[in-house]
Amino acid sequence: GPHYDEQSNVTNAHRLQGKLLLTVGELDTNVDPSSTYQVVDALIRADKDFEFLMVPGAGHGVGESRYAARRRMDFFVRHLLGVEPRSK
Repeated sequence: GPHYDEQSNVTNAHRLQGKLLLTVGELDTNVDPSSTYQVVDALIRADKDFEFLMVPGAGHGVGESRYAARRRMDFFVRHLLGVEPRSK
């Protein structure tokens, strides 16, 4: 619709504040990984710091994999609790 651009993560990447973790499965058929790559590109162009995890061979449920779940939990522990995770 007409408001898509003004609400787009790509359009608003320069407004990012705080910490961001982007996770995508290489074979996601629900949300095309290229959408995430466009956000990554916009964040880089805006000189924003972020973490990015692309899991080869994974689909839309990538966040349910043990590896991605651990990385997500480590991110939250590091950035919400302010300590280094001991997950390994």
